[in-house]
Amino acid sequence: MSLLIQYTLIFASVLMLVALGGCFAEHSGVINLGLEGIMVIGALGGALVMRLFLDLSTPMMILGVVLGAVIFGLLYSALLGVACINFKADQTIVGTALNMLATAAATVFVKAMNASINPDDVSSTIQYVDQKKNFLLYFGDFEFNWFMLIAVIALIVAYVVLYKTRFGLRLMACGEHPSAADSVGINVIKMRWSGVLISGIYGGLGGICYILAGVSEWKFENGVAGFGFLALAVMIFGQWKPIKIALAALLFGFFRALSNVYFGFDFLVNLNIPGTVYNMLPYIISLLVLALTSRHSRAPKAEGIPYDKSKR
Repeated sequence: MSLLIQYTLIFASVLMLVALGGCFAEHSGVINLGLEGIMVIGALGGALVMRLFLDLSTPMMILGVVLGAVIFGLLYSALLGVACINFKADQTIVGTALNMLATAAATVFVKAMNASINPDDVSSTIQYVDQKKNFLLYFGDFEFNWFMLIAVIALIVAYVVLYKTRFGLRLMACGEHPSAADSVGINVIKMRWSGVLISGIYGGLGGICYILAGVSEWKFENGVAGFGFLALAVMIFGQWKPIKIALAALLFGFFRALSNVYFGFDFLVNLNIPGTVYNMLPYIISLLVLALTSRHSRAPKAEGIPYDKSKR
């Protein structure tokens, strides 16, 4: 049971971080379908810190990995900002392109880096066996990952920023009625850029959290197994509200955790259900949940619509 709780919390942390990132972007009026790609690049940034700085103390390792993931995620999300905000490109197409580019670019980069160190090593894998231990604490059988705490802090920050600050209210105004926001002096372009970059920060954190969840190495050509899209489902089911997103993340995280620990429950083993079904379960659940609840979803009114000041 402790293993199920452990995996539920870490997978929920991943989904919550990425979904909160999407929440910021969409509240500003930009649909960020590139969260999957941002996760991959954020994971790459954090993994490179673990690969290149082996002798850091635990606090410095955690800080360095977080900063690496944040910076890489932020920079990669800027591509979405340039294309969709400045050049008013189709946000769905750009997000899809970023997802495809990220895995390919990360794979090529890691293979080139490994080959430069060892010509016989042309894999896209980065190992962090010892470095991962800096992120773990043990309470009996329970393995606590510091990213669980980081996710809770990120949730609190998201709630406070969106609902308790002038910046958050202005950001949401730009996603609901950008022309009205512009008419009272709010810079819609800057607000949308802020939303996209914040989504990059959260998405990058979610990426490094994902690859640290259960393994001590990551093969970047595998991407992040659709977690970016699962996080979008969490965001929609959570109605673009941080607290509801957190609850939705726990639900989806539970079903994802089952694929890792179902063999520890005799009644599940006795059902003789193939393990691949448990791997599919969170995605099946997401389809069912969205099919049943999407009619009641209320997205920001102006999301996905490029802002043209001349048409105000």
